[in-house]
Amino acid sequence: MSVVGFDFGNENCVIAVAKERGIDVLLNDESNRETPAVVSFFEKQRFMGSEGAASLTMNPKSTVSQVKRLIGRKFKEVEVQDDLKLFPFEIVEGHDGGILIKVQYLGEIHEFSPVQILGMLFSHLKQIAEKSLEMPISDCVIGIPCYFTDLQRRAYLDAAAIAGLRPLRLLHDCTATALGYGIYKNDISNAGPTYVVFVDIGHCDTQVCLASFESGQMKILSHAFDRNLGGRDFDEVLFSYFAAQFKEKDDIDVCTNMKASIRLRASCEKLKKVLSANAEAPLNIECLMDEKDVRGFIKREEFERLSSGLVESISVPCQKVLANSGLTVENIHSVELVGSGSRIPAITRMLASLFKREPSRRINASECVARGCALHCAMLSPILRVREYQVQDSFPFSIGLSSDKVPICTLPNSTLFPKGQAFPSLKILALHRNNMFQMEAFYADPNELPFGMASQISSFMIGPFPVYQLEMVKVKVRVQLNLHGIVNIEAFMQIEDGAEVTNVTSENMVAKSDHSPSVEQNGAEVTNVALSAPSSIPADEIRKGKFFKRLEIPVSEEVYGGMTKAELSEAEKIELQLAHQDLKMERIKDKKNALESYVYEMRDKIFSKYQSFATESERDEISINLQKTEEWLYEDEPDDESENIYNQKLEDLRKLVDPIEIRYKEDEAREKARKDLLSCIADYRMNAGSLTAGERDAVIDECNKAEKWLQEKTQQQDSLPKNVDPVLWSCEIKRKAEGFDATCKYITKSLPRTDDSDHIDKPDDGELD
Repeated sequence: MSVVGFDFGNENCVIAVAKERGIDVLLNDESNRETPAVVSFFEKQRFMGSEGAASLTMNPKSTVSQVKRLIGRKFKEVEVQDDLKLFPFEIVEGHDGGILIKVQYLGEIHEFSPVQILGMLFSHLKQIAEKSLEMPISDCVIGIPCYFTDLQRRAYLDAAAIAGLRPLRLLHDCTATALGYGIYKNDISNAGPTYVVFVDIGHCDTQVCLASFESGQMKILSHAFDRNLGGRDFDEVLFSYFAAQFKEKDDIDVCTNMKASIRLRASCEKLKKVLSANAEAPLNIECLMDEKDVRGFIKREEFERLSSGLVESISVPCQKVLANSGLTVENIHSVELVGSGSRIPAITRMLASLFKREPSRRINASECVARGCALHCAMLSPILRVREYQVQDSFPFSIGLSSDKVPICTLPNSTLFPKGQAFPSLKILALHRNNMFQMEAFYADPNELPFGMASQISSFMIGPFPVYQLEMVKVKVRVQLNLHGIVNIEAFMQIEDGAEVTNVTSENMVAKSDHSPSVEQNGAEVTNVALSAPSSIPADEIRKGKFFKRLEIPVSEEVYGGMTKAELSEAEKIELQLAHQDLKMERIKDKKNALESYVYEMRDKIFSKYQSFATESERDEISINLQKTEEWLYEDEPDDESENIYNQKLEDLRKLVDPIEIRYKEDEAREKARKDLLSCIADYRMNAGSLTAGERDAVIDECNKAEKWLQEKTQQQDSLPKNVDPVLWSCEIKRKAEGFDATCKYITKSLPRTDDSDHIDKPDDGELD
């Protein structure tokens, strides 16, 4: 097994694998290090990655991209509605207010959720990794934006489950970058922490984090973000500029034509990259719309003027991350700039002005997240040994918990886990209850959330109790903000041994030692537990000479907007069916390609290498059938297209061509067999002089008989034209040679010897064959 890291971007994905010698980035089938995050649905098959991206202009309405923007979102969100204007595919509202993507597939309209599309892409990335590594993979770490909510994090886990992956952790993008930076850095000062700011400008978002590095450890002090500001916004500036120019100059409105818009946006993205290294750049597109060629031109200074507002907006999360950490610009050691949208010179100048130092580009801008994820996966997995390095991340939102609508908190504003909380983190609540009760997790400060996101997280129903209680008993609730940044709850109660207990097994009992201080809040004792790794709690205790048993209390969870287990199971079943259909079509495609290759190959050979081995009528018949097969191949695909139909076509052609091909191959093989037999005869004649008189005469006689047989048969074969079946086959010559060799060996070993002193052993008989 291997451990891998996935960086699933809005536009492209990167796969990295941890090996004994270090971290490698895997290549896809096109030998590229980045794989487009695109799924294209055609009539009979899905195309993903590079093949899907190549289908965008010809099949825009059923080609899904930028699905990361739709994960865990509601259809009526303002930001979603803004994104819909850029997407060529159709999106509708689901029954729960969520998002469904409509595509044409297998002759029908299908609706898929963003989680299902994400699961398809994870399956594709998994296939790339397994093909490259030649082994199955399961354990992985997946990079996610720090601003993802609990629902979006769960959606990633569901998509990974659909793909058959087992994420060991969902790791924040900037945290992954910081890990890859810090673990290899050897010049960390021992005088105190080294503070580094990481600015990640992606395709659709900007994330900033401030990390503290010390020997053997790193801590993320704060996160900040703008989830609606990335490289695509700069592309859109160029798109709007040229769309207006072409409307005025060439009288074409690109915005009214979907394919023209896609082509212009792709050209603007390339133009942006050219402007990063050049002061000016041209734009030329043939037949953009209405069969008109368009030409444009822009200078970098004009582009920077048009996008100045975007550049200034990038400074906002940079200032927030400093404010949240409590540090000043003077405390910062360096600024690392990464991400696909980070190459614009104006952004570099703005950051240099803000942080009073030139941003560094020592990290690979496109691969740093995947490499950091693979490295962290190696640290979490038992498969590889990695030097000890402590990674402490911080959570960007405040989380509260309520019991029966009453908040339970350790801090003001109903906060259980404050913003900036290191995680994983665990708190144990002690409540007094005698019956089932409900708890709800929520974001304590909605202002911290991205715009439009709901503050509710999930609801937990705790009970029924394993024993009947008339009086209040202390119930302990274990609340964990786990490695993925997801809230989990477990509950148990402790009763004095000797009380009447039902439905209790030894499996419910785990050892506990808890000496952490408790805080009384709204009728609940809240215990803070330091958690460096996943742990289990309590079990039997002895207090004041009394023995207490730990009884688990069932907890049922409802995630607001999340997938149920039944929905997840159905999604996994659908993905298996789609994968089977893809595999079936790939096999059909291979058979079709094999038939096509055979047609072209035989058409060339029948009038060159095979010409003298076929009669004129045979050549004509084969040519006619090859032509018919070629025409059939390029006609509309048959309704009953299957592997069998292509196999049958190939078999029919082989029946005509195989006799000619056999004559050709037999001609070469016969000549080789003839030379081998003559060589064997010559060897035995040469060695006969060292034998006794009886052996010598017998061997020479066998040589003469074999030679005569070969001459007669060869003369008979040579009298025939090459375009008829042979009368002398190579296998017949080989059998004759084997019989001749065996006879000569028998003669030399069985005849009585009259003069042992005159006998000299022959070389190994195998050398004469």
